[in-house]
Amino acid sequence: MRWNNLSEQTVYANPWFRVNLADVELPDGRHLDHYLIRMRPVAVATVVNEANEVLLLWRHRFITDAWGWELAAGVVEDGEDIAAAAAREMEEETGWRPGPLRHLLTVEPSNGLTDARHHIYWSDEGTFVGQPQDDFESDRREWVSLKLVPDMVARGEVPAANMAAALLMLHHIRLG
Repeated sequence: MRWNNLSEQTVYANPWFRVNLADVELPDGRHLDHYLIRMRPVAVATVVNEANEVLLLWRHRFITDAWGWELAAGVVEDGEDIAAAAAREMEEETGWRPGPLRHLLTVEPSNGLTDARHHIYWSDEGTFVGQPQDDFESDRREWVSLKLVPDMVARGEVPAANMAAALLMLHHIRLG
């Protein structure tokens, strides 16, 4: 069954997202007012080293009042290449510049409410270039063994669905 979006109007906007109200026609012909959030793409990146350790950030999210492990991430600027944005975010948030990035996966973390697409990249090499420019983004940055990832996800230490999916995929790729 397909829902048809007949029209949308913006009810709030800022540089990161828009809240829209859509007139949605259901398959049986009824109409539904549905709020949705239109977002800019998000670019995510990390490095996995020769010891199969992944570079993670330990950070607090005030919205959910939760701590957890994440990968470096941020919005893609207008006209910016997504992979370049991922590399930029990683360097700004970790102080590490990734080597050539490979696309890992693209996920839609909450596609019933938002059109956010998170494009996740990884590299098997990186260079430390200094203290992170955006050191306020995380409490610490650590190399964590990929073999620990499934248990970390199971314990809720990786609460963001996009980050859990990426780390489990890296675990699969590198460790089988």
